Amino acid sequence: MSTHVAVLMGGWSSEREVSLVSGAACAKGLQEAGYSVTTVDIQRDMGSLLTRLYPKPDVIFNALHGPYGEDGCIQGFLNIINVPYTHSGVLASSIAMDKPMAKRLFEEAGIPCAKHVIAKRDEVLAGDVMERPYVIKPANEGSSVGVKVVFEGDEPPFSHDDWPYGETVMVEQFIAGRELTVAVMGDQGALGVTEIGTDHKFYDYDAKYADGGSWHEVPAKIPADIEERVKKLSEIAHNTLGCRGVSRADFRYDEEKGELYILEINTQPGMTPTSLVPEQAAAADISFPKLVAWMVEEAQCDS
Repeated sequence: MSTHVAVLMGGWSSEREVSLVSGAACAKGLQEAGYSVTTVDIQRDMGSLLTRLYPKPDVIFNALHGPYGEDGCIQGFLNIINVPYTHSGVLASSIAMDKPMAKRLFEEAGIPCAKHVIAKRDEVLAGDVMERPYVIKPANEGSSVGVKVVFEGDEPPFSHDDWPYGETVMVEQFIAGRELTVAVMGDQGALGVTEIGTDHKFYDYDAKYADGGSWHEVPAKIPADIEERVKKLSEIAHNTLGCRGVSRADFRYDEEKGELYILEINTQPGMTPTSLVPEQAAAADISFPKLVAWMVEEAQCDS
């Protein structure tokens, strides 16, 4: 009898639609790899989820994105019902989604980070809390949700009613340069380096997921020493937070200074047709079915 994998997808975060696409792609890949697959579009009703997961699957493939699916909440639930799941556990997931805490650990591990301050929403509305250009972002969202870059001459970044992400705002120094990303596949290490370009002002949510919103160059055309360094820093970031399975670390490369700065680490990177990890895996001769099968084989609960 083939291994039964339940793919959790959808949810209720701002990244619901992306998760549905990721989940459908992963389910298809797992079926091609020979698994028995069911898909579950989860809702807030955990009792209903328990019913839909009966009889218990052998493995959960977590294709959720954003709060509750990527921040340790669903991971804790899966630990309780004792079903192995893909990607990182409770601690790594929760820390990675808390950008200020993740940056504190990265800095302690020697990974360069952009300067930032945590400000109240009203302080940001009242005026610049950092010299322009700077980036504002929610402290606990993914996929560039809510992220804005404030350049010289720009209007205030948002109105009082246009910030549904809590009372605090992360304000970060804008690093000019090139966008690089590296997927880390557990003990196998970094898969490669991708450069991301876009005609948008920056690599925002639409640039990530809209057709033609961005372009990817795999492998990135960067000096060999920079390639090795960004791969090593990605592996350090993965291990510093205690990530499992596949993660993806995003960096800015200041070409003029030859310096790299980590932006964030994604413990559940997108698996849509335009996503970076499947593309990087393909460049490393790892097919999509093989990639998702490896993730299932590496699934576990927190001990």
